[in-house]
Amino acid sequence: MRIRRVVFWSHLVTGVAAGLVILVMSVTGALLAFETQITRWADPKVTPAAAMLPAEALGAIALAESGGKASTLTLSADATRPAAAGWGRGEQILLDPYTGAALGAGPEGVHAFFGAVTQIHRWLVPLFDRQTGGAITGAANLLFLFLLVSGVVLWWPRAWKARLLRNQILFRHGLPNAKARDYNWHHVLASWAAIPLVLIVLSGVVISYPWASRLVFAAYGETASAGGGRPGGAPGGGAPAVIAPGVGLQAALDNAASQVPDWNRLTLTLPKAGDDKITVMADTGTGHQPARQTTLTFAATDGTLLGQKGIADQTPATRARIWLRFVHTGEVYGVVGQAIAALASLAAAVLVWTGLALAWRRLIRPLYVRRPTMASGR
Repeated sequence: MRIRRVVFWSHLVTGVAAGLVILVMSVTGALLAFETQITRWADPKVTPAAAMLPAEALGAIALAESGGKASTLTLSADATRPAAAGWGRGEQILLDPYTGAALGAGPEGVHAFFGAVTQIHRWLVPLFDRQTGGAITGAANLLFLFLLVSGVVLWWPRAWKARLLRNQILFRHGLPNAKARDYNWHHVLASWAAIPLVLIVLSGVVISYPWASRLVFAAYGETASAGGGRPGGAPGGGAPAVIAPGVGLQAALDNAASQVPDWNRLTLTLPKAGDDKITVMADTGTGHQPARQTTLTFAATDGTLLGQKGIADQTPATRARIWLRFVHTGEVYGVVGQAIAALASLAAAVLVWTGLALAWRRLIRPLYVRRPTMASGR
């Protein structure tokens, strides 16, 4: 009983201390859940023609429109979607693959909205700078993990009886007051959302702290590399890409499409001067499912397939680290995973709200309630 009491007060104090930050991260996390699908839906559409421009021509246009910065060219299996020339951290310009016309960077309002939400979610911008905000959100992730673990201890029924368990996992009607309602909601939502929330928060800790990422590699007996990255990722800096005569970009794309016939997107890495190989990442998923991405390497001269790699070719620790990155958003399991992550984030927001309400009633409100005084001499 004494241990349970210590856990209870630790849980309560931690929740009050970190509650508002966790609330902000939960709400913004839910808003970001379907960013990829919403952004693609808002992108301009193109009118299909008899044939697309050759990859060499599109690559040259991409370099010209981006001022030589473009490093990748992505084509979609959907004939009404534009091609995307990408570089840096999410920078892009959209192109009509049939005419080569530049269509801008995409819907400005949508990108601005998700960009602002991401800044709040990761760094609490504009309240703090990135370094300070990142330290706060990282600490909040750690405290949230403690709240989830201690919450399981407090939730665990003293006796496994059907009536007690039912009260813990089902919403009840006809409760006498708001306190009873908040208590019921807090326990029920924690019951159903605990597993996805543990995965979301634990992966958030790994994303936030390099030491946590190193622990993942150490658990597999490996050492984290300085570069990292995931299969199909955009290349880093260095020399700008060039479209040299005789480089078979279109042949590489055609061969990639034949090797992975159910592709949704093909991302061509624009070659640099002197490159004798061309890489194409074929994606059969939503775009953020590493297990459904294959990177194929072709000879630059004639597009002959030289090799291919996927998630299975990574080391066990790298696979685990990649899984943690995309389980944080649920994207590793596609739309279903994203929906579960969004619902779990909304549940976390309600958990914070009900937890703070219960803490208010227990700690603060009694201070404002007058205690009856005993009149002297009576």
